This record gives sequence, C-alpha cells and structure tokens, in this order.
Amino acid sequence: MYKLRNYQQLTISRIVGAMREGKRAIMVQQPPRTGKTVIMAEIARRATVKGNRVLFVVHRKELVDQAWQTFKSNDVDMSLVTMGMVQTLTRHTDTIPEPAVILIDEAHHVLAKSYRRIIDAFPNAVRIMVTATPWRMSGAGFGDVADCLIPGQQMGWLIKNGFLAPIRYFCPPDIETAELKLKANGEFDEASVADAMKPKVFSNAVKMYQEHASGMQAIAYAYNVASAKRLADSFNAAGITAAEVDGATPKEERDQLIREYRDGKITILTNAELFTEGLDLPNVDCVIMMRPTQSLSLFLQFSMRAMNPRKGKTAVIIDHVDNLSRFGLPTDEREWKLSGEGKKKKARSDIQSPTTCPYCFASFYRKGRTTCPFCGHLLTKENGADGPQHVDVDLVEVTQPTAAAQKRLKIARMIQSNEMYKWLADKRPEQLENYLQLQYYAKLHGYKPGWAWYQAKKRGFIR
Repeated sequence: MYKLRNYQQLTISRIVGAMREGKRAIMVQQPPRTGKTVIMAEIARRATVKGNRVLFVVHRKELVDQAWQTFKSNDVDMSLVTMGMVQTLTRHTDTIPEPAVILIDEAHHVLAKSYRRIIDAFPNAVRIMVTATPWRMSGAGFGDVADCLIPGQQMGWLIKNGFLAPIRYFCPPDIETAELKLKANGEFDEASVADAMKPKVFSNAVKMYQEHASGMQAIAYAYNVASAKRLADSFNAAGITAAEVDGATPKEERDQLIREYRDGKITILTNAELFTEGLDLPNVDCVIMMRPTQSLSLFLQFSMRAMNPRKGKTAVIIDHVDNLSRFGLPTDEREWKLSGEGKKKKARSDIQSPTTCPYCFASFYRKGRTTCPFCGHLLTKENGADGPQHVDVDLVEVTQPTAAAQKRLKIARMIQSNEMYKWLADKRPEQLENYLQLQYYAKLHGYKPGWAWYQAKKRGFIR
C-alpha cells in the first residue's frame, strides 16, 4: 500500500465528506505531478474492501497499464475492477458489470459523448472525476455532469512543502501570436504555426537549452511531427543526445526510447501530441515549449512535466512561444469552478497584447490598425503593425509577472470572457454611446466607478 501524503489524505477526506452529504457526482481538481492515480487507487481500495465494484475510465492505453500497476501496488482487489480506455468501454456498456463507483481520469474530457454514454449507462453509481484542470476551451462548464467541485492545494503551497520542485521560467521578451489561426476546436492551426515559426528558432532552442539547462534531461513539445524531428536533429548536431517520438512511432521503438530516456542514455526527447497527460517520466528536469497553445490544460501539463521534486532540484521551463502571456506562470494561484464561462465564439486569432503608441504613449488593442486611434501616428513594424515577428532573441527569466504584464494578462482574460469587453478593446471614450458601455470601459481599464458616472452625466446619458 502507498503511504498517502497529507494533501492526498485531505482530498480523500473531502471526497468522503461530499458523499456523506449526498453528493453523487464529484469533480476533483488535483494539480499535475501530485499523485492523482494514487488518490484514485486509495478510493478503489476502500470500495473493493467492502465488496463494491469499480469502473476506472482513462483515454489512453499507456494510462491503463500504468494505473493497473498502481492499483495492484495499493492492494486493490482487481477482481472487482473494470479498467479500460473510454473508446473501448463506451462500446460495451451492456457487458460491463454494474459498478458502485466510477472513477474517471483526466476528467476535463468528460463532456464528450463517449464519456456521457458510460455515465448514462450507470446512473446509480457514484462518479468521482479527477483532473488537473476543470476547464474547457469552449467555455463549457461541468454542471451537467458534476454536483460539486473539490479543489486541490495551490502550487505555491505544494512547492513550499516540497511536493513540487520550484521553477525557473524563461520566455521571449515579446512574441506576437496574432496571426496564428484557430481550428474549430479552438487550438492553433498547425499550418499557421508552421508559417509563423521560422527555422532559426530551432538553433535558438539549442542555444537557450545550453545556456539555461545544460545537462538536464528535457522533454520538448513541438507543434507537429516534422518540427519535432528537426528539433531532435538540431540537438544531436550540437552533440546533445536526442530522439523524436510521436503517435506513429512503433510501440516497441517508442517503449525502447522511453526506457533509454529513463536510464539517462537520452538527454532530450522531442515529441508532438504525445507526452501530455498521465505518462510517468520522473527524471524530467527541463521542459522546452516550441508549441503555442490556447488550452490551459495543455499548458499546465507541458510546463509541470518537469516539476517532480528532488532534493536541491529547480526545474527549468523554456517557453519559446510566449504561452506565458496567455496563462501566466504555471505556479500562479487559480480559482476553479464548475460553471464555465459560457459558449465562446470561434475567433480568427488569439488576443493581441496592447500596443503602445511611440508618439503619444497611449495603449490600445491593434485589431488591424495601422495608425494610433488617439493621435493618428503611423504605426511601424517596430511597434507591431505587421503581426508576429520571430527573431533570434535571448529569452528572459520571469520570476513573477511585472505589474504591467499582470495588468495585460488580466485585460486579455477579460476580453476573452466577454463580448462587450472585446467590442470595447480598441474604442475611445468619446466613441461610447451609453452609460453601460462606459461602465464596462471603466472596468476594462481599471478606472474608478465614479469615472463612468461622471462621463455619462457630462454627455447626457443620465439625468
């Protein structure tokens, strides 16, 4: 049996407490690298000791094998456990023994029809759905499938108490993603990423690794298979042992490369769409992000891959695509909720950073402008008129976002979450037409509430 950490015991106690209160569909948030499978194994052990059947649902074959070993090591009665991939289980609900408890791993996927089919087939079972990120890019909430949310410990507490490694985070001083197109699922389109990422970024990746993480074992996330292979070639050419793996790599070859990586024979593994969720690679000390993402789930899975603790260890995260500007640091405190943000409209591009006019120093959102909306000054390449510029710049270390960066991130999140804020992003006060617009404008720019009232009174919007 595993000896549970104090925060794992606390999470289980909260789950038991919720069940005693009559909750039957429980969403559990637990940060990456903090033993989600161990928590579920303990719940399964307690259930099977009482003779209750357990259904354990995952979405990748590798996770089935890994979870099976964890459950066995925790003295779970495996004769009472049905464990498998959602893709298989959803087609055979009529032959699955009736479970008393359903455990769902990586439960941010649970809104998919395949999961719903399993849930609907066993309405009397208690559902415990575990994820690092109860969040969907679509803005959909989880209220339809869960009746309570149990949040885990915040990152800062886990680092302070030695359960996660502290980090050093390096990112570009300014990389634009405004011209990256989006696919229907909200992720960046591979073709637009390929167009935006210049070949010289790969030599930069090697240079930044040598400067900030030399000798560390690393996982590199590339935006497609071809870029992952080129990246591995670049590291090998620099005398750093690297290998590329992807979904098309034969299983035996992939398993062999992972074994060699675990044994320290390979320093860097590059991949596309592979090492995201669940796979246990405890010796990763550095993460190299060459893939921009709009998914908070993916960002945390990427960046926290290196945060397994070890005495004296500080993980290094090298972010070549400025994912930081979309999500902040992976160690930031986050407030999780079941309600979601409502359905989001498909956008042509990601939120741009504010532009500052070099003539009048006004800040505003470009949205295709070539002149400053305040003074009419012509905006040049240097202040961003032609969209993203990928140059061979040195990355800078971020210990915590500057006040300006925090404000920019807050504004970007506000714009992403609300159509009114999005409409107001490039407007001036004199262009606003009513008191409500002035109130939203004041919130967006951090003005005091009295500002909106004064402007509305001055312009005759209120009597």
